[in-house]
Amino acid sequence: MREVTTHKEIDANGGQGSVDRRTADGAGRRELLASQTGETVTVYQAYSPAIAEPALRAGTFVEPFRVGRMTWVKPSFLWMMYRCGWATKPDQERVLAVEIGRDDLLWALARACLSSFEPGPHADEQSWRAALAAAPVRVQWDPDRDLQLRPTGRRAIQIGLGPEASRRYVSSWIRSIRDVTPLAHEIHARVQADDLAGARALLPDERPLPLPPEIAHRLGASLTGRGSA
Repeated sequence: MREVTTHKEIDANGGQGSVDRRTADGAGRRELLASQTGETVTVYQAYSPAIAEPALRAGTFVEPFRVGRMTWVKPSFLWMMYRCGWATKPDQERVLAVEIGRDDLLWALARACLSSFEPGPHADEQSWRAALAAAPVRVQWDPDRDLQLRPTGRRAIQIGLGPEASRRYVSSWIRSIRDVTPLAHEIHARVQADDLAGARALLPDERPLPLPPEIAHRLGASLTGRGSA
């Protein structure tokens, strides 16, 4: 049985020392900011209770979750809040923090293709289209968000897992699933009360994940520190 925990543990990852790196220097940078350990990385997904509750009980995604469809995971907590409206949008009322293996994420990124053409990673649009059709994973970079869900200059990564990667995700990548819906509501309440310092202190601690240069080039990412071996 996989570990199933509550939002209180993720509160401890943020704490009073949590830093909101989205407002720091880095306009235009593409970095994979994520809560992480030496072996795992946390990504977020939002679902209806019908999907979230069985997943929390099982420690992975089970029916009615459909493995054959592309599923998108978001390492940025605030981008997830933007996408789900602080867990208020229909069918996104439950926010899950999914801890996956670091090596599994790197497997996905090493096989990913950008969802739109860029001249750097691909010689021409035709080669990009061929790579996109064959890739088991897609990646796109969107403006990251601040506590008021306004776009920032920094870009946040969204990772789309196609059928092959989605099956791996469900069967072997997931180490734990945590329900962080109460945390989302608490941070939102502090933002609404104009207590931005209090809200920021509760944010999960997200740090840049170093990527090997070949993966960074493949994704059009900014190089951060020392790449993984």
